[in-house]
Amino acid sequence: MGRTITGVDIGSRTNKFVRGQYKGNTFVLSRFGVVSHSEAAVEDAWGAGDAPFKLGECRVGLTGRDVNIRYTRVPRVPDWQLRKLMRFEVEEVGDTSGATVASDFNLLPALPEIEDEDVVLLALARESLLAEHGAGLAAAGGSLDAFSPCALALYNAWTHFGVIEDETVLLANIGHDNLDVILVRGPDLLFARNLTGGSKLFDAAIAERFGVSPEKAEALKLELATLEPGARYRDPNQEKASRAASAAGGQLLSLLQSTVMFCKSQVKVSNLRVDKVLLCGGGAALAGLPRYLSAGLGVPVELFDPFRTADTSALPAEDAAKLEEYKLEAVVALGLATMASDANAYSIEIVPDKVRKRREFAGGTVWAIAAAVLAAGFLGLQAMGESGELSKLRSEVAGLEGKLRRAKEADRRTREMTAENAELATAATQLHALAGSGEQLARVLEQLEADLPDGFWVEGLSSEFRVNDALRVARGGEKPIVKIAGRAREGTESIAALLDAYVNKLRARFPAAEIVYQPSPSGEKFTLDMTLYAPPRPSEAPSEASK
Repeated sequence: MGRTITGVDIGSRTNKFVRGQYKGNTFVLSRFGVVSHSEAAVEDAWGAGDAPFKLGECRVGLTGRDVNIRYTRVPRVPDWQLRKLMRFEVEEVGDTSGATVASDFNLLPALPEIEDEDVVLLALARESLLAEHGAGLAAAGGSLDAFSPCALALYNAWTHFGVIEDETVLLANIGHDNLDVILVRGPDLLFARNLTGGSKLFDAAIAERFGVSPEKAEALKLELATLEPGARYRDPNQEKASRAASAAGGQLLSLLQSTVMFCKSQVKVSNLRVDKVLLCGGGAALAGLPRYLSAGLGVPVELFDPFRTADTSALPAEDAAKLEEYKLEAVVALGLATMASDANAYSIEIVPDKVRKRREFAGGTVWAIAAAVLAAGFLGLQAMGESGELSKLRSEVAGLEGKLRRAKEADRRTREMTAENAELATAATQLHALAGSGEQLARVLEQLEADLPDGFWVEGLSSEFRVNDALRVARGGEKPIVKIAGRAREGTESIAALLDAYVNKLRARFPAAEIVYQPSPSGEKFTLDMTLYAPPRPSEAPSEASK
């Protein structure tokens, strides 16, 4: 059995209060109340009227511009390390925005598309917003349990009271100023988001079309506007209001579509496809809105009523009648109360920093201080009896610290010398290769001058570092290779024999060399590749390979 708590959803048109307790597999409502007003500011909305009943402990919903829901993919790490990662994330956001923020986080259910990583949902809210809600709550006679994003309250309303099947569902709570949206797959939360833009989009469009105030436009919306596809208008004013509302409906449709795209990019679920859309909130009551959105999204769109499965039998008759009138608007308040009352619910609990420190002190720091005092007394007594041992240990520590300093200095010098030796070895290798290349070329020129048969001349001579499989010079171990391109004078006899004799003299002069030569089909031309630096043959003994 859960604790009794009040879910509080403060809107810019109504304040909703749901009080009750989670029992068995449902939430039992004991009170419900609504305060109607037209105040956009949080502090003014709280002051618009007295609380409809004694609030007690409250879970208060957060939405709007001062609330930020972020997603971070992290490797699967221990809880203490995850808390540290999220603290860095919060500090970065606070530094960027220049505002003090409070936060809490929770892991999303494991996603099959993502292996070896977790997706963290991090919710942040400005401390100034929490202070406004806190002052209003105190003035109304309530005490704070925690703050939670309205989008996550919507998720709890779905998991506890929705008909959950193996499909992907988009749920949207359409308030006057804000839109809270979640995407769920079966019972699992994929994405939660709060957006600016609710039913006031329709009010603004109608106000502009008729040239009236927003308050008058809201009345015209409720009286005349319909988004029912193919509707027959009873008069020009209804057509005018409905066409204006249709333009705003397109904006709302775009917000929902962008939520799906944003989920794909943030959570990296590229194959996401929505099967159904559910609406709640005061803005969902606009005539024809579900069928209008269904036509635009290409999926069924229905109204979400969680009170069909919640237990309302204990409500006073007056509260039950009020709930029937405002049940679309009360979904978030129900989700807040359920989230706080059910210990197993998926929850985000944001509290002001001052409250968090006070709770940490009351919940654990007092006992930690007491334990520290006892430990200090015990250690003091022990130290008095072992002061001689302490002096001995200090002397040993001083000696070890001296050894450590000397070892660190030796290690530093060794590392510097190792790095310097590596640089010198690289330079020596390069110099040796260049010198070897030049010596090899010089020796080949000398041999050509001495042994090239009469009637032959050299057309091309080059030396370069390159690969040659025939010479067993593989990639990554390039060696200097001399390439000779020659030909015989026309009329020279026994060209092949003369060329073979020349190559044999070349092998005799350079017995360790690798030589490959290729005469042309006509026999008048030839090419010869040669290197003195080929790796030893596998069958050669080390002493022979080193010659």
